[in-house]
Amino acid sequence: MRIAVEGCMHGDLDNVYKTLQYMETINNYKIDLLLCCGDFQAVRNEKDMESLSVPRKYREMKSFWKYYSGQEVAPIPTIFIGGNHEASNYLWELYYGGWTAPNIYFLGFAGVVKFGNVRIGGLSGIYNARHYHLGHYERAPYNESTIRSVYHVREYDVHKLMQLEEPIDIFLSHDWPCGITDHGNWKELVRYKQHFEKEIQDGTLGSEAAAQLLEKLKPSYWFSAHLHCKFSALVQHGEGGPLTRFLALDKCIPGRRFLQVFEIESGPGPFEIQYDQEWLAITRKFNSIFPLTSRSANFGGVQLDMQDCRQWVQSKLENRGAKPFEFARTAPCFDPSKSVSIGAFSENPRNPQTESFLQFLELPYLLDNATESREVPQSPASMNYRGPDTDSEEIPIDDVDELEELEEVDDAENKIEKS
Repeated sequence: MRIAVEGCMHGDLDNVYKTLQYMETINNYKIDLLLCCGDFQAVRNEKDMESLSVPRKYREMKSFWKYYSGQEVAPIPTIFIGGNHEASNYLWELYYGGWTAPNIYFLGFAGVVKFGNVRIGGLSGIYNARHYHLGHYERAPYNESTIRSVYHVREYDVHKLMQLEEPIDIFLSHDWPCGITDHGNWKELVRYKQHFEKEIQDGTLGSEAAAQLLEKLKPSYWFSAHLHCKFSALVQHGEGGPLTRFLALDKCIPGRRFLQVFEIESGPGPFEIQYDQEWLAITRKFNSIFPLTSRSANFGGVQLDMQDCRQWVQSKLENRGAKPFEFARTAPCFDPSKSVSIGAFSENPRNPQTESFLQFLELPYLLDNATESREVPQSPASMNYRGPDTDSEEIPIDDVDELEELEEVDDAENKIEKS
């Protein structure tokens, strides 16, 4: 099986697919799957633009809407995770994963699927220590705070991934696992990313949650993006243990290293996305403690036995099959010939894919629950810290180093929280 991996998409689907088709032509081969490591920007219309965490001056419709509308169809099956620049209102509809457009599959806030017999897992968002232990309290329409916190990784999703026991072939995260630079040529990295050096020396560059998952899951391949550069590493898990080949890639800009094609051993096919039995069992087991307010999950409240969940899911899959539910549009598509008022859109629609998925697992729909206040109490550290204005409209969206300043605010807050 031949797989292409892309770093940060930033909504530039047209150019990525054209590049891949060009590679297929000049190399006389077929690419079976595209993986994207976040900042996909699945923006369908003007309302989604309001949920995109970038300075207003630089919000652009880009090209995803063409694929959502059916004007274009992804020529290669595509799987992506979320990053920190997403249409978060749309991705929340598909919290458990699902088709964002025909042939384009979102892995969910956390998830595992199979493509042929290759097992692919992923974690959306970026790590922020202040929000990690909280629940998913954010709901659209977002305010200036929640439009950023909504994409912060939560312990609940990581905990579910930590339950995986069967081998993972490929894992995707947006930010890098903390400490990954120890396993590659970090001195070469800081030659052109000098501001990384202090964090590398301090051991604070990257995601602590991703580092835990790397240590537990030990996938054959791990791909990331976020820092807008290419970096490779080889992680040896114990003496004589398995190896993880790590690769981070850039964003889609001409002349930058944003794509990598590799081959992985696989069965004869068919090469199509299917639900993963173990992940469905984990989802079923932990859905009863899904934290939907600022309160953290009560992991001691889980009652279901994993083996019972596995057997139950297996019988359901034998009856229905493992293909995901079909794509369904839940919002009007952007029309470049018309100007649409934001008020014309309905708030927080239920996605039929998510409804069908939950009905299949015999679970309640919880994503629009709002039974108590979702406001997060500020810690003394976060109240005292006054960092740069992250909503400044003077940040050029295509300047990599300036974009990274948005994340330096999170990093500074993390360090205060640790102190």
